[in-house]
Amino acid sequence: MPLRDRFRPPVWARSSWEGFHGGWPMAIVQQIAPLLPNDFTAEPRVHLGSYFEIDVCAYENELPRAAWPSPANGSGVMATATWAPPEPTLIVDADLADQYEYEVLVFDQSRGRHLVAAVEIVSPANKDRSENRRAFVTKCAALLQQGVCVSIVDLVTTRRFNLYTELLALLDRKDPAFAPDPPSIYAVTCRCRKIGQVSKLESWAYPLAVGKPLPTLPVWLSDELSVSLELESSYEETCRVLRIS
Repeated sequence: MPLRDRFRPPVWARSSWEGFHGGWPMAIVQQIAPLLPNDFTAEPRVHLGSYFEIDVCAYENELPRAAWPSPANGSGVMATATWAPPEPTLIVDADLADQYEYEVLVFDQSRGRHLVAAVEIVSPANKDRSENRRAFVTKCAALLQQGVCVSIVDLVTTRRFNLYTELLALLDRKDPAFAPDPPSIYAVTCRCRKIGQVSKLESWAYPLAVGKPLPTLPVWLSDELSVSLELESSYEETCRVLRIS
């Protein structure tokens, strides 16, 4: 079945992109979990930012809070703080936008729940401002540096930015297949590994197009072990459940 544009009619009038993005991670987990070895687990993560947490925070702030105890000295008597920090040397406004996150995380339980792979589903909020795009690609770069396989799936047709090429630019690299005019929607898996004494970044990148099927991406659990992420099957299952034709 073809990729739909859920940011324009007729699809967006029938189903919100938020609903689809919220449901897709679980469909991906259901598709990939049977493929994982016994020591590996996958789970969905959805973080909707501070806007959706206001009511919870407001409720919690109304609850009585116990006074914070002072640390005890060696005799067991509560000590009194004797040093107060000076005034800060700089106070400025800081717009630290709380990013929306739609992702699937894969853990190696044999290594103490060690994160080995992350599938990041791009939302409009990840692409709408330069600071949000920078935060997203910095997060992906940090995961790659830690040896985590990172897959990025971007179906946001209303923003022309390509976070995969911005990630490569952060690393001072380019993908010739995505130049000079990178597509706004795409799917890619990246991983870093050492070949000999040299660290290499490897990518499996595919431009997407409305009306075309989604690709299958590799998800690397280790240097030698991978499973297939069949985006098409999980995508169609999410559409079926949400009754998106």
